[in-house]
Amino acid sequence: MDSERELEKTSTLQRTMSKRYDVLMRLLLIGETGVGKTCVLCRYASEEFIDSHITTIGIDFKMKTISLGGKTIKVQIWDTAGQERFESITKQFYRRAQGVILVYDITSKSSFEAVPKWLNYVRQFGREDVSVLLMGNKKDKEVNRQVLEEEGRKFAKDNSLLFYETSAKESANLEKAFYSLCEDVILKEKEKDKLSTENNNHQVQSEEVGTKDTTQLITENKGKKFPCCNVS
Repeated sequence: MDSERELEKTSTLQRTMSKRYDVLMRLLLIGETGVGKTCVLCRYASEEFIDSHITTIGIDFKMKTISLGGKTIKVQIWDTAGQERFESITKQFYRRAQGVILVYDITSKSSFEAVPKWLNYVRQFGREDVSVLLMGNKKDKEVNRQVLEEEGRKFAKDNSLLFYETSAKESANLEKAFYSLCEDVILKEKEKDKLSTENNNHQVQSEEVGTKDTTQLITENKGKKFPCCNVS
């Protein structure tokens, strides 16, 4: 019920803001609890940073407007709770997301080891063409690093993901990471529209050829006499 109310609230918000942007884009933040998803969201969307751990209860979201490809993009970013008991609540949000940011903490090996689990959720519940970015957060805590950048980059490459290491505290690479993901979403949408247009054109051409063949057949056989078949 809570998830349904959140989705209804989102739809209402979209309708009221429909004239203020060209494209609405939905992004989803996922990952283990404590990796800094809420800090990433607040720093990117509101230029805020709270230097203490805040546990997200269920779902929260923020909005940010960016310019991309000559269009105004309204980016709607959903922050999910990382705890196991909330995962069932957030599954339906995978289906609505055009882009997913999978966050781990570079100072926590266990959060990186949980990345395959979260990626599996994306593959299982998300859209087939969803764009995914792997984000290694807390780059400002280099002295406590437990996950090498090469490890994150290799996992991303092996699984066809975008990759950035970031710092929500210092705002390092956040703009680049989000912009890169949004760019990938737009690219995939354009490719999908192009493929849809090509398929529609092909269908129209096939129908025209079929009509032409039938008309030609009638014309060629006009006035001809055909023997009747005797059935015994």
